[in-house]
Amino acid sequence: MSIAHSNMLTKISHYLSLVRFSHTLFAMPFALAAMFWAARGWPSPRVFALIVLCMVFCRNAAMAFNRLVDAAYDARNPRTARRHLPAGLLTRQGVITFLALNAALFVVATWFLNPLAFTLSLPALVAVCFYSVTKRFTTWSHLYLGLAIGISPVGAWVAVTGTIGWEAILLCLALLFWIAGFDIIYATQDEESDREAGLNSVAVRFGVTGALNISRVLHGLMLVCLVMTEILFPLGMPFRIAIAVTAALLGYIHVFRRSASLDDLNADFFQANIAVSLVVCAGVIASVFLNPLP
Repeated sequence: MSIAHSNMLTKISHYLSLVRFSHTLFAMPFALAAMFWAARGWPSPRVFALIVLCMVFCRNAAMAFNRLVDAAYDARNPRTARRHLPAGLLTRQGVITFLALNAALFVVATWFLNPLAFTLSLPALVAVCFYSVTKRFTTWSHLYLGLAIGISPVGAWVAVTGTIGWEAILLCLALLFWIAGFDIIYATQDEESDREAGLNSVAVRFGVTGALNISRVLHGLMLVCLVMTEILFPLGMPFRIAIAVTAALLGYIHVFRRSASLDDLNADFFQANIAVSLVVCAGVIASVFLNPLP
């Protein structure tokens, strides 16, 4: 392998880790669930591919924007000081180019879906990027992050149908509360550094104990949204089982792991975050294929 080839692979690896590409698993399953539900089965291969590309491009743009605007704060925080910009692994110009490229590809991909998807593409980009500045002025930036990620099932629904469905809005709310609750727990690691930097978070305002209690409330609201989804738009037994499994996962971590260290709690929730997304996705998809929907 030539040195130039090796350097190129290293650079690609840096960009993938910059945007934490593996974390796409958090929101992608909800978007896929909405896609299959909206299509009442398999969408066309073209729509399927475009939805996946839109998810990847939009998230890459949002994460690159986050790393750019938070670079100075990341440099001061021991937990984030090794990120790519503070550590000098990537340049600001390189990340700006990466951001612009992914944003442009996202908009172009929506153009090939339908007029509403294209019309909403720029507002969607603004929404997912704006989260990165909310810690400067509000305690509740976690809810905004939840909304920024939560619009993914709405986007998938629009991509398939060209309309906004209430089913997707309920999935959006469930994802909003789930991500916000998880992010509050994640942010407890940075309580001290956020306080010193003058940044806002639930942990800074209410302390770790208060933050964990608020996280439990938000995850309870997530379950309420899932139950309301089944009541208003019955999917059937697979989705009900998914709700039960989700409740068990949340109960285990919030009740039986509540005495664990913050590091252990965050590790558990990282795994649970992926598991819940996959469980909800599987419940919706199984219901769509096993129970014909009107």
